Amino acid sequence: MDAMDRRRLLTSAVLGTAGLATATALGPLSPEPAHASPALPATEPVVEDPNFAEGRITGISGTMLLVTGSDTVLHRIRVTNGTSIWKLYPTTFDAVDVGDGLYARGVRMADGTLAADSLWVNIVSMSVQITAIGNGWLHLDHDNKRIVGRVVPGRTAAVYRDAPTTGDLSKLRVGRHAHIIGAWRPDTNEVDLATVYAGTVAG
Repeated sequence: MDAMDRRRLLTSAVLGTAGLATATALGPLSPEPAHASPALPATEPVVEDPNFAEGRITGISGTMLLVTGSDTVLHRIRVTNGTSIWKLYPTTFDAVDVGDGLYARGVRMADGTLAADSLWVNIVSMSVQITAIGNGWLHLDHDNKRIVGRVVPGRTAAVYRDAPTTGDLSKLRVGRHAHIIGAWRPDTNEVDLATVYAGTVAG
């Protein structure tokens, strides 16, 4: 799979099939509420939100992010002291790099700049099947594409049906379906895992 195919695969999987609409409805910075949000029917039109932007970072100038959207629209996103940033976990602006993908929500200024309230960097949320389990990794299948899920010590957690979130991944099983939320490693088919929802399949 080449870099463009990987990017297309993971971009299409970000926040599930609801995509844009789910991203703007996230609410709090934590991405887990996106998993709980109902997916929109595929036939429902997506309404463009002027206070939302997505794409890949092509430049950083001071606190301004230059972002090329998946529709090739160019965005200028201003990061402020009040901007919340998620990149596998809540983090700071110095963790954001050129080449990262992002979803941003904020307030559109008169000059067209988006003053960001929240950034979700490299976030992916997708339904998968577990095909292999190793020491520190899961091999996953998403629409017949292979994804490598990297277990991050102290961060990766699992939710088994309605049980509380746990750091115990020992109950994960090959062949089972799951839903993952994590951070894509740009230009690879690898995802650092934040949460694995075992035995569930989201839209």
